Amino acid sequence: SRLQWSTAVSMMVFAWLFAAFWSVMPLLGWGEYDYEPLRTCCTLDYSKGDRSYVTFLFALSIFNFLIPGFIMMTAYQSIHQKFRKSGHYKFNTGLPLKTLVICWGPYCLLCSYAAIENVMFIPPKYRMIPALIAKTVPTVDAFVYALGNENYRGGIWQFLTGQKIEKAEVDNKTK
Repeated sequence: SRLQWSTAVSMMVFAWLFAAFWSVMPLLGWGEYDYEPLRTCCTLDYSKGDRSYVTFLFALSIFNFLIPGFIMMTAYQSIHQKFRKSGHYKFNTGLPLKTLVICWGPYCLLCSYAAIENVMFIPPKYRMIPALIAKTVPTVDAFVYALGNENYRGGIWQFLTGQKIEKAEVDNKTK
């Protein structure tokens, strides 16, 4: 079924309100912001490790990492099953979840470790690496989708070279 405009707008509004909620909570006292180790921008203040930080961190991890990861996993498994039945694979369905775990995993681990132990013994340059990796997610996701989807890949090739990619006829039974 096609996505209706009202559904798309509702989903977009929900995403913005969800992001705003989690961004504002440290300003209201649940969790706290501080400068990142290299003082380039702000992040969660994981130097304190108090009850406010721990409860905020675990709620943040569940609602912004684990639940979205589970939704992605089940949705892409469903897409993979559909591809398997049709015999026509258009996209590596495991790649988006792997990207989420690889990009956000180190930051999540650092913040989780800070909830139980002091992380100040780690040099600031090394504490900065997980945050930098996490900030690359929008760009990485764009490349994963654009280069992983054969329609987009063909369009990019046509835009860059002016040539259309001819699809080779493949017998679905041989896959």
